[in-house]
Formats: sequence, structure tokens, C-alpha cells
Amino acid sequence: MRNTLMLGTTVLLALALVACDDDDAAGEVTPEPTGSAATGPSAGASAEEARPTEQPTQAAQAPVTATVGAPAPDFTLTDQAGTEHRLAQYRGRIVVLEWISPNCPFVQRHYQAQTMKRLVDAFPADRVVWLAIDSSHDVQASDSQEWREEHGLPYPILQDAQGTVGRQYAARTTPHMFVIDGEGVVRYAGAIDDDPRSRQDQDTNYVQGAVEALLAGNDPPVTSTEPYGCTVKYGES
Repeated sequence: MRNTLMLGTTVLLALALVACDDDDAAGEVTPEPTGSAATGPSAGASAEEARPTEQPTQAAQAPVTATVGAPAPDFTLTDQAGTEHRLAQYRGRIVVLEWISPNCPFVQRHYQAQTMKRLVDAFPADRVVWLAIDSSHDVQASDSQEWREEHGLPYPILQDAQGTVGRQYAARTTPHMFVIDGEGVVRYAGAIDDDPRSRQDQDTNYVQGAVEALLAGNDPPVTSTEPYGCTVKYGES
């Protein structure tokens, strides 16, 4: 009789332990394997310990910014006429990017003096592309078209009302200039020249110097300067 009672008690205790183990297992999440037994996390690694294996993918997707000596960030923008322009489509040619705002007195002065237009006319069209970009939050295609017609511009004004490309290039002022070589590398960034107030009899045009050097197969004599002008009127990000 005693043996039968002890046997029954043992069976009940065993069943209770199995039930407890099943309840614990139901609340545990087992991480998916991330590699072979030799390279993956150890059997005792937690989900937090396994998570760093995903970080290189996240870092690779981080947006790039414009840096002298590094590849220029690619972008696609629509101009005042609705035509789409992608930076990569101009690979093989020197590209000049000009941040513009027709409302800026510095821009107005340069356009009255035809600073930009004279440069464009002096460069070979088959080797140099000039793209103006307006990152003002209130830019309108009709206003850009009117400005082009008023000054007889042969180049487009790309519309960047969201400020995406402006921020990507860290464009701070109008004008703010960038020169990109045929390999797609930023070779100059900064001011158009060394005469912010137009007080010098003879100024040094940094963009002209950079483009002419690249056309001749040389490095630009100056690669970076402090831009001047009106601040770019970005909207809220």
C-alpha cells in the first residue's frame, strides 16, 4: 500500500515539473541563427548581443554628404520647365553647381554683372555643364523661368523646395559653388570669387580657376573657400 502511494506521488510531482517547464518555454523568444556554429552567436548569446551584426548594413545605407576629394552625392531634380536632371547623367563632363536665389542681393549683383553667364559662355559646352539649384522653401518654377528669361541664361534652375539636395551638399549661401570633375569627384567648394562686396579692381574667380585647371588636366589651384552671400532659405526639415 505504501509503495503504491509513493509511486502515485512521484508521478504527480513529475507531471507538475513538466508543466512548469512548458510555461517558461512559451514566454521565451529564441533568436534566429545569424551564422554557422563557428561564426554565429554562442548558444547563450542574448538578442541584444546578436544585434550588432545588423549595424554594418544600417551604416552602409546612411546618406552621404558632399566633401572635397570624395564622390559627389548623386541626385535627381526637376528644372523650371519640368525636365528631370540626374547628376550621374553628366558623368564624363565637368559639372558646376550654383546655389541660387533671385531674391538675394549678392546673386542679383552677380547676375547684373553677368558673372555666371560670362563663365558659362567661356567654357566649352561639350565639356562643362552648369546647373543652378534653388533650395528656397518657397521656390516656384514660374519665378525661376522668369529669371532665366530676364538674364538670357542657357542653363536650367533645378527646383529643390524640400531642401534635400541643398542639405546633402551643405549649401549655406547664395551663391555657394561646387565643381565636380568628369569622374564625379568634388574638386572645389566655396565662394564664386574673393570679392564679396565687389570692391576690388581685379578679383580671383575660384570657379573659373578650378574649371580651367581641370580642363587642362591639372588640379584646381584652390579647392575650398568660405562661401559668402545670403543664407539658403530652407524650410523646416
